[in-house]
Amino acid sequence: MAAARDQMVRSFGDRLRGIHAATIVPMTPNFLIDEPALAAHISSVTSVPGINGLLVNGHAGENFVLSLAEKRRVVEIARGHAPKDCLIVSGVNHESSLEAAREAAALERAGADGLLVFPPNSWALAHADGCVMAHHRHIREATTISLMLYAAPVGAGAMPYAPSLLEQLVADHRYVAIKEGSWEVAAYEQNLRLIRKLRPDFTVLSSGDEHLLTSYLIGTAGSQVSLAAVVPELMVALWSAAEAGEWGEAQAVHDKLYPLAVAIYRHAPGGRATARLKVCLKLLGRLACDALRPPQPPVTPTEQHALELALRTAGCLSDGDDLSRAEV
Repeated sequence: MAAARDQMVRSFGDRLRGIHAATIVPMTPNFLIDEPALAAHISSVTSVPGINGLLVNGHAGENFVLSLAEKRRVVEIARGHAPKDCLIVSGVNHESSLEAAREAAALERAGADGLLVFPPNSWALAHADGCVMAHHRHIREATTISLMLYAAPVGAGAMPYAPSLLEQLVADHRYVAIKEGSWEVAAYEQNLRLIRKLRPDFTVLSSGDEHLLTSYLIGTAGSQVSLAAVVPELMVALWSAAEAGEWGEAQAVHDKLYPLAVAIYRHAPGGRATARLKVCLKLLGRLACDALRPPQPPVTPTEQHALELALRTAGCLSDGDDLSRAEV
């Protein structure tokens, strides 16, 4: 049994290597999940060679406003429309540890290959180490598949795990990987070095979309990012060049990606990435409706203009493209 579990863990870690797209969830104008559009989004992203897996029910997938039934359906649709060898990781995000455990078990039954445990949003205010450990333990005890940690952005209040707490979390061998989203290079490198020292087998995915090239220079097994849901070919090109040590080519791809990453993730106001991702997909003709659930408002004309310019810089839009379909 232990040998079989070790083989499963090794296989999961190996399959995490490379680029994994954090997908969005298309909505109808009435804020219901548009299942055909979701299926098309999954099929489109995973058809790109080099996209090795998906993160569904993540932040880009509006996991904090979906019901458990909807999250299960997202996993089922992903499982049904992605290639059979595509690794599907589902996010788990709930304030209650008991509900998070119930959610995790349900998403495993729905077909997820692994689960990414997001810190509850209330932890941005404060949390005790014992609270964090108990939350992850409840999820571990409710599931059998491989589990991942999430390193929150350094700007997310108290949500990021201190090194001493991260050390405790990594010591649990049911957790085999981390989506490293510190969004700050020094914190990323500190966490990477700590984890490699504690568990060389632990998979670290660089997932700060704005500084992927820098993280690739420092070291990573790959990325689990929402940029790959919009420009999967460019993300694969960046990773392939970095993995081959072709840093000049990687820099050239990074220069195309950089304005887009800034327009989606950095420009004020904050917390607008999902709205901007959806507008990008609409501008590219891959999404008919860019609605997202309240309280998030639609993008402003200023935001859309910045996204249009960034997509042109990335080579994804030309002057002849008809953008009337994406009018705000």
